Formats: sequence, structure tokens, C-alpha cells
Amino acid sequence: MLEEVVATRYVTPLREGGSLPGIVEADDLGTYVMKFTGAGQGRKTLVAEVICGQLARRLGLRVPELVAIELDPVIGLSEPDQEVQELLKASGGLNLGMDFLPGSLGFDPLAYEVDPAEAGRVVWFDAVVNNVDRSWRNPNMLVWHGDLWLIDHGATMIWHHNWKGAQASAAKPYDASDHALAPFAPDVAAAAAELAPLVTRELLDEVAADVPDAWLADEPGFTGPDEVRAAYVEALLPRAATIHERITLGPRTEDRPQQPPGWLAERLAPRPHPTQKAADKATEKDGTT
Repeated sequence: MLEEVVATRYVTPLREGGSLPGIVEADDLGTYVMKFTGAGQGRKTLVAEVICGQLARRLGLRVPELVAIELDPVIGLSEPDQEVQELLKASGGLNLGMDFLPGSLGFDPLAYEVDPAEAGRVVWFDAVVNNVDRSWRNPNMLVWHGDLWLIDHGATMIWHHNWKGAQASAAKPYDASDHALAPFAPDVAAAAAELAPLVTRELLDEVAADVPDAWLADEPGFTGPDEVRAAYVEALLPRAATIHERITLGPRTEDRPQQPPGWLAERLAPRPHPTQKAADKATEKDGTT
């Protein structure tokens, strides 16, 4: 199980993400980025963070240390932001904390070079957990003390939102064309040869055991938390063995805004300057006389 600590002070919200995580201090004197059970994405986001984060760490990838944080909503009484107060009130009990990396910078492919071997390991791992949220639009990686760190795995394993179709969903390929590390020629084959044999049933059982029972309780279609854990293992185990054969690295999606609807496109279309309109009318008049 994850180490458990108690939140002692809510420091500040982080508004970069939609779930409104916050920085908190805890009774172990640590500082953590806290993700809340009461956030709109729900507890499955925290389950994904634990399973993927712990799996990545066991495979040698850099992910901030994870802890379970006991939250008493009373620590937010002095928080002036009503949205934050409501989030804290809805999140009493166990929440998830990730070690805060002070001074870390968001990954910038123009400023930080990644070798093909490391890029391959990250792309292969993201393919295993079907991470759709590490693209060039939103890398979800940090650079800390010169090293690459992986964060934010809440959008992985989308099959756990529909367990009836989990096996079919987990068998699908992975398109890495828009992956943040695609430009660094990721050596996926070498990563699979190195890491796939490490993903055993025993390892996945240990990783799934780190998820608190409270986040797995009352899952529809399951008799209890252990059965839910087993479902994660059954989805990930075969995928880790063969996903390298189904990873696509093609041209990335064009960097352009979404096209507006036709009526709006007409309104937004460039219009000639009034002086140009007058000149055009004069030319038309001369042509008809």
C-alpha cells in the first residue's frame, strides 16, 4: 500500500489542470501536489495515477513518489476561493499526493534533448497504459535536475470506464504520431525487449495492491476491491507483451485551430478595406462605360 500521510496545510491551487490539484504540506514535513477524490474526474483518475505511476517507477522511469494523503476539509476554511473550498469539502478522507519537485520546468522539446532509448521507453510505457495525454500539445513531463520526469497519468487506461468492453479496448493499437517524444526517433523495439519481460503478473499484482480499497469499493459489476484489481491486471498483462507490434509513429496532426462553423467562418473572413471597395467600384464603373 501507499505510504499514508496527513495534510496539515493547504498552500495554493494549481490551475493548469482541469481537476484543480493543489499544493499541500503534510505531517511528514513533505510538500505534495494533491489530487482530490471530489474533483470532477472522480476516483478512477486517482486509481489510474497509482497503477501507472507505480508501474512506471518499477520499470525504472522517473515519476514523483506517490502517497495517500488523509484530508480533513477543515484545513480549507480560510481559503478565499469558493471553488477550492467546495473541492476540499467534497474530498474528506484519502486523496492522492505526488512529491512536489521544486524548481522543475515543463518539458520543452526545443530546449531539452531526449535520446532515442529513453524516448522509446516512455513511448512504449504510454502505449501499454494507453496514455492519450502526453502529446506535443500537452507533454505532461517535467525536467528536474537535468532529468525527465513523467506526471499526470489520470487519462490512461480508458477501458476502466467501460469494463464490459475492457478486453477489446485493451487489445487496440496505439497511435504515437502526436506523442511529445515522437520527434526524437523513439526506439520502441529496444524498449519492448528490455521492459516487456519485466511486466509479470506478480509485478502488476503488487502495483494494483497499492490502490486504496476506498477508491475501488462499490465498482459496478465487481464483488469487491480485489476483483477490480484483478481486472486491471488482466487488461495490462497481455497488452504489455505485444503492444510494441501495434504502435504507430506517423506524421503528427497539423498544428492548426479547429475550423469554425460555416456561418462563423463567413463572419471571420477577411474583409477589404473601405478604400479598396471604392477603388473596386470605380474600376467596375469604368469597365461598363
